[in-house]
Amino acid sequence: MSKHILMVVTTADKMNEDHKTGLWLSEFGEAFVEFSRLGYNITVASPLGGKAPVDDRSLEGDTPQEILDTAKYLENTLKLDEIKDASSFDAIFLPGGHGTMFDLPDNGKLQEIVRDVYEADKVVAAVCHGPAGLVGVKLTDGSNLVAGKAVTAFTDEEERETTLDQYMPFLLESRMRELGADFVAKSNWTDHIQVAGNLITGQNPQSTVSVAKEVIKKLS
Repeated sequence: MSKHILMVVTTADKMNEDHKTGLWLSEFGEAFVEFSRLGYNITVASPLGGKAPVDDRSLEGDTPQEILDTAKYLENTLKLDEIKDASSFDAIFLPGGHGTMFDLPDNGKLQEIVRDVYEADKVVAAVCHGPAGLVGVKLTDGSNLVAGKAVTAFTDEEERETTLDQYMPFLLESRMRELGADFVAKSNWTDHIQVAGNLITGQNPQSTVSVAKEVIKKLS
């Protein structure tokens, strides 16, 4: 039977009136391609549904055509509230982009889905700013999902290097540490993932494929 992956992307398109943002395309596209190669069934959802905004900066440079082609799957995303039962998903994957910092942390439906997937002993994965979707998740016993677990995400140092830290509602590394996570940071822009049971996190865009392959490993 084919595995079913839920990919949740941001629908926040700006940090403030002067700075646009959105999804970092490679973090969605690279994982989508890895899952598609194995014939996985992929559902793409977002807080608002409809078209997910792509951060223009993620299109700079030499982006492979197969990654650009995945943008068509962002044209009409499913609204998270329309997911009535998370039991059909074998894994949830949260790609990043600065938009996630604005609409994922406080999304109650996302928190519910992540909790249900995790407590069903299924895979929860996130990369770069995607772990912003994990910071509000509490397990049934009231504990924070990330508490006591080895995790990583876009680091405070990487955020400062982008100079976008001044526009963020919080710094992701700092917040995860505050929640009791055992946060592990490597050098800026290093391909780095952490695996804590069925919780898989990646530090930055360079870590996307490694996270996706670890998800595949868990599912196989």
